[in-house]
Amino acid sequence: MVSPARRVRKQQRPAAPIVNLALQGGGSHGAFTWGVLDVLLEAGSLEFEGITGASAGAMNAVVLAEGWRRGHAAKGDAAAAARAHLRRFWEGVAALPNGFTTTWLSPALAQGAATLVDVWSRLFSPYQLNPFDYNPLRDLLQSSVDFEALRAGSPFKLFVCATNVRSGRARVFREHELTCDMLLASTALPTSFRAVEIDGDEYWDGGYMGNPALYPLFYATKSKDLLLVQINPLQRLDVPTTPQDILERINEISFNASLLHELRAIAFVQRLLDEQRVDPKRYKRINMHMIEAEESLRTLGAATKSDTSPAFIERLFGIGRTAGLDWLDRSIHYVGHTSGVRIAERFL
Repeated sequence: MVSPARRVRKQQRPAAPIVNLALQGGGSHGAFTWGVLDVLLEAGSLEFEGITGASAGAMNAVVLAEGWRRGHAAKGDAAAAARAHLRRFWEGVAALPNGFTTTWLSPALAQGAATLVDVWSRLFSPYQLNPFDYNPLRDLLQSSVDFEALRAGSPFKLFVCATNVRSGRARVFREHELTCDMLLASTALPTSFRAVEIDGDEYWDGGYMGNPALYPLFYATKSKDLLLVQINPLQRLDVPTTPQDILERINEISFNASLLHELRAIAFVQRLLDEQRVDPKRYKRINMHMIEAEESLRTLGAATKSDTSPAFIERLFGIGRTAGLDWLDRSIHYVGHTSGVRIAERFL
């Protein structure tokens, strides 16, 4: 896959600021996040402390950490190794016929028949259509990640979110306990894949309750800077009127709801800190930053999240690199000092 011609200028900084990454899920649209990460790793202008993600965001987080771990173990360039490992992983996704959709439906049909898919999923469940619980991502993840080695020595704090089917609560899995099943649970859309059993509980896609989960970063990390890579469009210019457009908008709203709830809480705490109504020793001030390409991703539609064709993955990667480069040019100077995005104005 060829990246855009525009290249990263290495940032001349005395010390790279430390940030936490928050990576949204969104099926194959996670290739946009891959493009963003590729730019950040190439620039070398940030250090990462914690990475939280759900679904495709969780896979990006874990594959990045694994690539970095391998590069460091080989005494090489860890960032370059992470870039190469992310590339191999997404090229592997592009080689899968049905990475993010039901195994019985081709991606081409799924993209053009969202209403049919919805009706079909109401008549038949993955337990009927996929009795052997085949998940095409399992083999790819197992070949891409040495989970035992990563548990023993992850270079970053990792937070992988999944949704407990019975309780409806989020569960966040950490790097020291991470297994392939935990990643598969974070990506298990209930209309496409069977719930994944972990420790006697069943889990679905983490995007329902944390896309991504931000709260672990407040308690388990020291960095005050949070960089969100936004995939799902927050706004639509028109009110959807066709069955397919309505379904797609419902999907977007559902997968943004938990994120907006957490951002509202962050904004509330920041206001209390500004008004000196809470103890700053107990509550962390968050510098919020965001990389997004809402106008470009809005035109794609939710149905394309099942498209894993090489051309589409490459297109998303290019959009992500462009967004990452633009953010480095315009907004990186905010990191370590103040928020680059106003939460109340942008999200609420």
